[in-house]
Amino acid sequence: MRKTKYSWGALVGRGSKWEEMAGENARMVPRDTHEERKKQEAKRRGKLKTMAGKMLKAMAGGKEAAEEKSGGEDVAGKLLKMGTSRKDVEGQMPAEETICGFIEQGKFFEACDHIYDLERSGKDGVGKSESLYILLAERMWTVVGEALSGSGGMFLEPLQSVGESLRWEKQKEAEWLGSSQETESVSTWSPNFWRKDLEEKLIQYMTAQIPPFGSSSNTDETALKQHLNHLETTFLPSLEHRSGVFKEAGLLTTYARCCHAFLSSHLSTLTSSNHFSFRQCLSVYEWGLKMYTSSSETCLGPRQSPQHSLSLGVQCLAWIVLKTEEKLLAVTRKEVGKALKEAFDFGKPPGADAAVIQILADKTEAAGHVSESLSEKVEAVCLEECLSFLESYENEVRSFIQLDGYPGICSSLRILENCCVLRTVWHKLTYICSVSTGQDVKVNGFLDRMEDEIMEHFLQTITSKVKGTLKEHFKKCDSGFDHILESLKQSFLAFGKKKTDMYEALVKAVNTIIITEYIQALLTTSRKSSSVQRRRIISKIEEDHSMLQTIFEECLGPTAGSLKDPIKAILELIQTSDAEGMKIALLPILKEFPDLRKEHLSAVLDIKDSLSREDRASLLKAFHDNCRESETEANLLFADIEVKPRKYGLCGCLCC
Repeated sequence: MRKTKYSWGALVGRGSKWEEMAGENARMVPRDTHEERKKQEAKRRGKLKTMAGKMLKAMAGGKEAAEEKSGGEDVAGKLLKMGTSRKDVEGQMPAEETICGFIEQGKFFEACDHIYDLERSGKDGVGKSESLYILLAERMWTVVGEALSGSGGMFLEPLQSVGESLRWEKQKEAEWLGSSQETESVSTWSPNFWRKDLEEKLIQYMTAQIPPFGSSSNTDETALKQHLNHLETTFLPSLEHRSGVFKEAGLLTTYARCCHAFLSSHLSTLTSSNHFSFRQCLSVYEWGLKMYTSSSETCLGPRQSPQHSLSLGVQCLAWIVLKTEEKLLAVTRKEVGKALKEAFDFGKPPGADAAVIQILADKTEAAGHVSESLSEKVEAVCLEECLSFLESYENEVRSFIQLDGYPGICSSLRILENCCVLRTVWHKLTYICSVSTGQDVKVNGFLDRMEDEIMEHFLQTITSKVKGTLKEHFKKCDSGFDHILESLKQSFLAFGKKKTDMYEALVKAVNTIIITEYIQALLTTSRKSSSVQRRRIISKIEEDHSMLQTIFEECLGPTAGSLKDPIKAILELIQTSDAEGMKIALLPILKEFPDLRKEHLSAVLDIKDSLSREDRASLLKAFHDNCRESETEANLLFADIEVKPRKYGLCGCLCC
């Protein structure tokens, strides 16, 4: 048996870079166990130098003791050399030298028994045994490294002895725990860490063999598929190839467990990147599912042939598929939520419903190419995220409404348009997805509440702006009324969902508010106006009516003809030259606006220039003879318009 004096790092040829990669994999071991293991390792290293130095001094005398001053770096090698060349006075090798011989020959199991006996022999023996255990462990891991990097056959016997030593440790630990020995002594016993040491070395080796894969945002799906292909065709078969010698050595369970842990950790690291997209997660999921269901010759796949013995592969791959699925669904939720927020941002024009539908449908369809059950889960997550978004969006709308200095007309219409798009999106989703009745009721509830709240606030804003502008409208040349109307027109024309019932109802409601406030302002203007002022008021009414008619025809199209037009009726009444004609013009007004009261008509007649007292009285009498109580509450435009009646008539009576 040739001597092996190189370290594990030298074996794999990594040096400091190797240590970095090992540290990268350290997260695979629980943090508290890992830290504790490092502390124990440092403590044992210190003991090794101290105790090995004392052993050299005792066995080699003054000459060898002098060499101790040069340092403890080559202590292990010196122990092995001296252990095989020196005998005591009686011709028998000391126990330490015998143990060193076993270690040198790769007979680790025999060395374990002798160290254990030495450990039990007395107080001085305990210190030596600790150093020998550490020396033994270093030689075992060297053999493991040679088995991993070489052909494997020539290291079979020493590797088998490694397996026997680990089983010996487990047996002794059980015996120790079964005796009256303190638990603390068992936990600090050096061989107690061997199994963890072996797993750490195996995982370090696997880490060194796999090519790195970047986790930056520019890592595309093609690069990921190439990486997964390398795992399948090169890396995993390499691990499988080396599993045979570990099986013969009785170490297959540990080897397989490390393979599974490493592969799971590596794929988890890939998918844990914040830059990993739905498509990339789906690629990893599809790869894991293929490995799980395939009977191809890969390291961790399901096995039919007895020569492939990594029996935990099915469970490992099932776990990988499960965890990748969890990550995939989390990424789905994240991307769908982000897409919805971007599409329905208050500060941007609403997104097209077709684009939003496509985002959701693409994910479901892509998942369906891999697995029907996965497609159903992705679909369910998409629907859940839609519900979650609507709930948060409703809260944002309420906060938006309550802000001081409310942004106004344009923003309100944008929110209302968003509601229209969301309603369309959800309606289409009910046809392409399995939407439950409960989900449908919940979504429609969100949308109904949002539409009602924002529309109510929007109409209140319009009322406030129009009322303030019309207050001095008939006294000023430029009150700003035309600017408000133009702004409304542009906002309505920019509304993308003009074919919806909500849009038509909204425009008609705005029309009613403007007409009502306009008539209110008109009928409450000063009644002591001069003839010139009255003519100017009539001219302004004509201009305003023409502008209103044009705007609402543009916004509503043909349906604008159904709007009630009291301004036109008033113009026709006051522009009629004779009293009889005015009586005829009054009749359709009374029919169309049954809530018109006497004080309303009186205020309108005040605007009429050159109307005699007799004609005025005749018109008021015609009103009295033909007015009737409104049977319904529909089209009650004048009902809320308050006009103070005259204290006395033009003739001094109370009839006019």
